[in-house]
Amino acid sequence: MATANSLRVLLLLSLFLLNSFHSESAVASIDLGSEWLKVAVVNLKPGQPPISIAINEMSKRKTPSLIGFHADSRLIGEESLNLLARYPSKVYPHLPSLLAKPYNFTQDFLRKLYLSYEMAPEDMREVAVFKAEAGNFTVEEMVGMMLKYAVGLAETHARTSVRDVVITVPPFTGVAERRGLLAAADLAGLNVLALVNEHSGAALQYGIDKDFSNGSRHVVFYDMGASSTYAALVYFSAYNAKELGKTVSVNQFQVKDVKWDAELGGQNMELRLVEYFADEFNKQLGNGVDIRNSPKAMAKLKKQVKRTKEILSANMMAPISVESLYDDRDFRSTITREKFEGICEDLWEKALVPLKEVLKHSGLNVDDLYAVELIGGATRVPKLQAKLQEFLGRKELDKHLDADEAIVLGASLHAANLSDGIKLNRKLGMIDGSTYGFVFELNGDGLLKDENTRQLIVPRMKKLPSKMFRSVVHNKDFEVSLAYESEDLTPPGASSLTFAQYDVSGLADASEKYSSRNLSSPIKASLHFALSRSGIFSLDRADAVIEITEWVEVPRKNLTVDNSTSASANITDDDGNNASEESRDKLETSTGNSNTSDSSANDSSTVDLGTEKKLKRRTFRVPLKVIEKTTGPGMSLSKESFAEAKRKLEALDKKDAERRRTAELKNNLEGYIYSTKDKVEDWLYTDGEDASATEFQERLDLLKAIGDPIFFRYNELTARPAASEHAQRYLAELKQIVQGWEKDKSWLPRERIDEVLLTSYLKKHPCVFETSGFSKPAFTSDEVYEKVLDLQDKVTSVNRIPKPKPKIEKPTKAETDNGGDKADSTEETTSSKDSTAGDSDNVANDKADADSKPHDEL
Repeated sequence: MATANSLRVLLLLSLFLLNSFHSESAVASIDLGSEWLKVAVVNLKPGQPPISIAINEMSKRKTPSLIGFHADSRLIGEESLNLLARYPSKVYPHLPSLLAKPYNFTQDFLRKLYLSYEMAPEDMREVAVFKAEAGNFTVEEMVGMMLKYAVGLAETHARTSVRDVVITVPPFTGVAERRGLLAAADLAGLNVLALVNEHSGAALQYGIDKDFSNGSRHVVFYDMGASSTYAALVYFSAYNAKELGKTVSVNQFQVKDVKWDAELGGQNMELRLVEYFADEFNKQLGNGVDIRNSPKAMAKLKKQVKRTKEILSANMMAPISVESLYDDRDFRSTITREKFEGICEDLWEKALVPLKEVLKHSGLNVDDLYAVELIGGATRVPKLQAKLQEFLGRKELDKHLDADEAIVLGASLHAANLSDGIKLNRKLGMIDGSTYGFVFELNGDGLLKDENTRQLIVPRMKKLPSKMFRSVVHNKDFEVSLAYESEDLTPPGASSLTFAQYDVSGLADASEKYSSRNLSSPIKASLHFALSRSGIFSLDRADAVIEITEWVEVPRKNLTVDNSTSASANITDDDGNNASEESRDKLETSTGNSNTSDSSANDSSTVDLGTEKKLKRRTFRVPLKVIEKTTGPGMSLSKESFAEAKRKLEALDKKDAERRRTAELKNNLEGYIYSTKDKVEDWLYTDGEDASATEFQERLDLLKAIGDPIFFRYNELTARPAASEHAQRYLAELKQIVQGWEKDKSWLPRERIDEVLLTSYLKKHPCVFETSGFSKPAFTSDEVYEKVLDLQDKVTSVNRIPKPKPKIEKPTKAETDNGGDKADSTEETTSSKDSTAGDSDNVANDKADADSKPHDEL
């Protein structure tokens, strides 16, 4: 039913968008829920649907509102969902619910969900700072990351850049939270056209294809999401307007009231099941073990419980199975729908409270309602629908909208209406109101606490946007505080009614400056407030209003000569500097223009008698200086903090882009390899069936010319380390050999030993460590082995040098002198030969060294 209606709406939108202003620009809407985010795009590019849901990288229409940091990577959406059960302390859910919340509230909120993170309070704003693997981040920074991801989905879907967006918020979102969301969007580089309440988005989607000229209607939008529930009463009607000289009927709606329970949603039902199954598993374990103390076990259990609850929505019984839930123990069980409904018995009555309150406050009965439209994922629970049917006295509930996508699709229509680049021919007028009442309070020297210093200025459901001002009689500087109307109605987690504070200065100076003038009334301060389209209430500016009554010179009226004498008696002296002073202060006057017409001077019956002084009242407006001094979670980011946060997010964006590029190129290479393999095989078993031996050899040579270098580098990846290890072992042995030479073979020539040591020094070339597996190796394993063999030859050569023979003493007899001389000569000759042989060896070694020079870097 919902799908059919969505197609019908899409067709209708296509028809009236065809005549719209064509532009290459696109706008988007983002439904940033506590559990899921959805993105819709309005794009008038030819060949694309005008309004559509942007899908994520897994081709899904909604994305988990999760962000995680693991293994030096940032993961958003589907990627982080896979980590949630394994590394619960590295994945952050429910971030939109924690915007501008005090640190203590954040702690308690996460503890109730069995979530544990390393975090600390920020010094200035007292908000939580999460300590993740990639750095320390505030909630605004992480929500900014999610918004940047969401607009990335929109740009991929629209195939064009997207900067203008509308973001939806629950109706109970306070001013500080809305400002925090805008700050997060600013960090993401988005231009937020407006923050729109979720119920207004649903109302837009409901009314865009209907005609209310035949009758108005009251419709309640009942929304139960993951963590909250609300009921909004909306009045649809039509009015007549003139367009191009014709009277046309224009549809519109007005939000009459909205009531909520910000702490009741689908996750409350899931937590009841989690508690039930945790008790059951604890009994199976025994020994007093409570798995609630294990964040990892609870994350696994919650993941499976969500599936079990979904199964129970369509079946009377559902199983649950968790592998290695705790201490390598598996958990398996079942639960019936009846048991589940009994566990959540008190929740069904609480779920009706917002609907009952909105009817009571409006004075309507259930019979006055044209429809009660259900939106939100938790409204699919059969027991909840049965309770609503019972209360409303209806056999069927209204389910004309897509429970998941109605809000974001309606918000996209609002984005198109607000955009400068996209104009729709058909519009639906929207009148939404502030879900909170606001008061302002004045504090300062000389201000008494009374009804003038604390006033209700914005009642609940006041139209958005609106401007208003208030005046206060005072002559000194003072403070202005903005607060919620009542303690009975404040945003979740608000530690104080006050959400903004301002210093107003300059009033004392203005009072001193003009006190000597003839004041016709006490000096007043005029405060100008604004309630923005996004529901943010603020003090925009302030003026000092001074009213002065004084004599001023004005041109004398042209009178007849007879009356001139009597008129001259009215002339008196006064300070003539008032006009110039008023001009310097850029002051406004409450009187009209007093200039006389020059044409009267030409009248022959009258004469110009100069100027005269008259008593006039002037109103001066002097701008006052307004400085915001809000403290706590609602405090705006300083310029330095914003710049630092922006820098962190840009660094992560750059890193993610490189990671995506690497993954994309890897996929491209993998695809090309498989494609090449398939094409080669296709040739081999088709055209190659009749090929000749020469053709096969040519094909083989072509492939080997490419493949052999690859295989060689691949083999060298293991062969080179083995060769290097072999060389290192031999060098260790050589060290012992040289020590043995020095100890036991002292006759060995020192220069030969030094030569061995010099050869054994393997110089390490830098490219050995810089060359990747895709480049030509700096050296090969064969070259290492050759070096070792060469060194071994040198060692063997030195080791073979014999020990010199002992000296033979010369004979003492004279007759042997000649023989001795001959022997000496022979010995000298032998020694000369040995020397020559040694030189020859050196030459040979030098030659060997010369041959090995190209590989000395090894």
